[in-house]
Amino acid sequence: MTIIISLLLLASLLPHLTFTARVNVGIVNGREAKPHSRPYMVSLQKNRNHICGGFLISDQFVLTAAHCWNGYAILTVVVGAHDLRNSESSNRIGVKSYIPHPNYTSRPNRNDIMLLKLEKKVKLNNNVSLISLPRNGEDVGTDTVCIVAGWGRLQTNGAGSNRLMEANVTTINQADCQRRWELTFLASQMICAYGGGGSCKGDSGGPLVCGDTAVGVTSFGYRYLCNSPEHPNVYTKISAFIQWIRKEIGNIK
Repeated sequence: MTIIISLLLLASLLPHLTFTARVNVGIVNGREAKPHSRPYMVSLQKNRNHICGGFLISDQFVLTAAHCWNGYAILTVVVGAHDLRNSESSNRIGVKSYIPHPNYTSRPNRNDIMLLKLEKKVKLNNNVSLISLPRNGEDVGTDTVCIVAGWGRLQTNGAGSNRLMEANVTTINQADCQRRWELTFLASQMICAYGGGGSCKGDSGGPLVCGDTAVGVTSFGYRYLCNSPEHPNVYTKISAFIQWIRKEIGNIK
């Protein structure tokens, strides 16, 4: 009798336990990143509210998505953060110059990449460091396991995460991406990737990291379902824009 009652109690708790687990995993079905394990990550904020991700490629420049800026908003960059509620380990820096790609368009989505020049150079340390970029024209192969990270929504219509989340994704064949996204996808400047977890609203501008290199900038996904298997997330291919980046900021490692 005691065993039966215990089993009934466990059964009544199962829906609640399942729901709790789903809510507390993030970047859509990801995991919390080890604090400061991705010290290149930055939070782009408007009125102290997180709106996009970004990443440090030099001590004064952040790379992000062009669609993260509307052309007139004042953004700030938070470096060295893990939990955005904790300001002790992070540093807030103003943006001196917004440099979206000159050929950026939102419809259709093309050249979705932007540089932010910070008002001052950041001090590099264990919590704040740079990530390397690919060589000009260098492509990442199909079926490469990479990582995405951000403070974006935990569910399609849910809230964002205060803590940095991450998920493994795998790059997809370009022809398959083209079939799934049709004219929206441009293979010469985009990469597709999909995994058990993936990017959602608020993760835009963050990097697609393969090995120790940022190969993509989170650009867009299916508006009605984050991390859709039928419409996988799309990333701006950084290697297609290396010459532009160097022209704007000089040579970087």
